[in-house]
Amino acid sequence: MHTRSLNKIVVWALAFSLFSCNDFLEETNYSGLTADRYYATQAGMESLINTCYTPMRFWYGKENGLALTETGTDVMTRGNGLENPPVAEYNSELRGANAPLAFYWERFYAALNACNTAIGRIGASPLSEELKKTREGEARFLRAFYLWHIVETWGGVHFTTEETNGLILTANRTPVEKFYEQIFEDLRIATENLPAATSDYGRVTKPAAEAFLARMHLTRKNYSEASRLAKKVISDYNYKLVPSFSELWNINNIKNTEAIFVVNFTTDLILNREIDETIGDNSSSLTIRDGGNNSHMMFLMTYDQLPGMQRSIDYGRPFARIMPTTYLLDLFDETKDSRFVTTFQSVWASNKPGTYKVNNGDTKQDEKEVTFKSGDTAIYATKYVIPKEARIAKKYTVLDRSKTYNTDGTIKVRDRYMSLKKFLDPTRLTISQQQGKRDAFVLRLAEMYLIVAEAEMNLGNLDEGTTYFNAVRKRAALPGKESDMLITADDLTIDAILDERAREFVGEQLRWFDLKRTGKLLERVRLYNPDAKNNIQDYHLVRPIPQVQLDAVTNKSEFFQNEGYQ
Repeated sequence: MHTRSLNKIVVWALAFSLFSCNDFLEETNYSGLTADRYYATQAGMESLINTCYTPMRFWYGKENGLALTETGTDVMTRGNGLENPPVAEYNSELRGANAPLAFYWERFYAALNACNTAIGRIGASPLSEELKKTREGEARFLRAFYLWHIVETWGGVHFTTEETNGLILTANRTPVEKFYEQIFEDLRIATENLPAATSDYGRVTKPAAEAFLARMHLTRKNYSEASRLAKKVISDYNYKLVPSFSELWNINNIKNTEAIFVVNFTTDLILNREIDETIGDNSSSLTIRDGGNNSHMMFLMTYDQLPGMQRSIDYGRPFARIMPTTYLLDLFDETKDSRFVTTFQSVWASNKPGTYKVNNGDTKQDEKEVTFKSGDTAIYATKYVIPKEARIAKKYTVLDRSKTYNTDGTIKVRDRYMSLKKFLDPTRLTISQQQGKRDAFVLRLAEMYLIVAEAEMNLGNLDEGTTYFNAVRKRAALPGKESDMLITADDLTIDAILDERAREFVGEQLRWFDLKRTGKLLERVRLYNPDAKNNIQDYHLVRPIPQVQLDAVTNKSEFFQNEGYQ
């Protein structure tokens, strides 16, 4: 176990395990070089830039990153295995002692420091002038990315653009507006410096910077700029919506025409490391299981505990961490929208033939003996209620709505539900392997269409907004149902857009930010998330500052806990 007491606001960048976009970089102190001497070399500067990318792998595809962005919203809540229930329920345990929040505070500030260091030192590096511009553009984009996550997660907290290589014992409280001033400035420089394309898959490009800038303008209600930039990304480059939604999630098609920027992962066990560290002297330990993408496990119910089934590579390793609300399930009209069958697992075919007892009723008398052959339907899950008599007549386990949820949407069981399958990774070598190679979409073209739709709607241009909105709907349609998926300008509202973003992006670590950005977090959680509706308060629009940080600073009267938290 690697245990570390966090007693400073920012952590020196070289504490990271260094990854490049495609290659593993060994942490080696070449010939006893100091940081000053190493970063003055070409290899040192390239390693530093690569370090700026690393924290994205601790955020995307990891349980706690997923929990912080998907649960505690209108569409997702906790399964029985979630390791951080307070972020899903906004209960009294969501406080400064929360270990995952402390972990991400440390990682984001360390990432910020790495970016600050790179930006401050790149001018004196031996890189060519052209490469300096490109690498600075990357560092600027990534700094904006981390600043956005910091300010949206914790609000107006500590802000710096200076390299730090020692202890920081005081912290500042900086207004949210200052964070965004820097975000916009960094992204302006990134868009000017970055190339339109790169042969080094996974590096930031000009259209990625423009796409993220469009998201930032939408967040700050600069609708004209948001629309202009999103349209530019759509029209000025070679991006296209993948013809079908299912094709988008084919693991062999992740490098596709819709992917603007991704976090790339690997299943190589040499490059993946298990991290188990204690944040602070008295907090519980936090495990980041590996450097691969773990999202394939987090949304799966425990199908392997039911008759006729055992764990398999195809159906995934079921961690039962995160489950859908009834609101999410009901958002889809599966008679015309292909995203439902691509997103959710409804049927499991038997992979453990034999004779079992199946009970689809409510009493022991409802139990029957069933024999499964390989490939027979063993489990059927549905968002609808199936009458008891019809359930009992089935020769497989039926998980209908009444088995998982109560009539008011509250959760009856947290390990039997329709599973999110779009992140499954059938390329894993063993049934227990946690490391997934699926790259995580950070920015994809469908978001640009929906940014235009939202921006134009807010500008009063409903017809134009509807045109872009319908482009996403049409792509999602089942064959022959394209016209049925289209809406009219009268239907374009912020709630319609949020519903569409849920159908399109569920699980992609955008939802909490979307609801906060639109001022709908409290309203929608109270309407559609029974686990959290009675707990969520106005102050939950930001997260608690880690207590270990508050304990460490010497200016406690100036740097204190966010309102409402302990």
